[in-house]
Amino acid sequence: MLKVYIETTIFNRYLEEDREYNIETRKLFQKILVKEIEAYSSTYVIEELNKAPEPKRTEMLNLIQKYEMTVLEIDQRAYDLSRIYIEMGIIPEKFIVDGIHIAMAAIHNMDCIISLNFSHINKLKTKMATEIIHKLKGYNNPFICTPMEVI
Repeated sequence: MLKVYIETTIFNRYLEEDREYNIETRKLFQKILVKEIEAYSSTYVIEELNKAPEPKRTEMLNLIQKYEMTVLEIDQRAYDLSRIYIEMGIIPEKFIVDGIHIAMAAIHNMDCIISLNFSHINKLKTKMATEIIHKLKGYNNPFICTPMEVI
């Protein structure tokens, strides 16, 4: 079974019916529901979701329970790995949490991280550079992809 890390943009897109990738995101969640995909998220995602205004915040948080996602706890290794991404110029310091999402997927041996964050996560530079870092540090390299690529 495919193990995937779901980062914050995916929860947002699930609720944004008029946006690109909404249909594919809903199909992804359907595959999670029928246990074709094993989904994980993290306390970092929950922290970001908690910043959303109501009622969107509650709706996004409810998706974690409804789809029985495993929530991974904060991990110092993820923070340390994300610091390397920053030092190497892959992720800007201001967006360290984006690096933490990638690192969480790597250290927890995910097959992929699903993201619609095309600014810092799902872009060629990030994919190429993090793969090298993960190999050097002995971590699995999760594919960074969109919902469409997974479904």
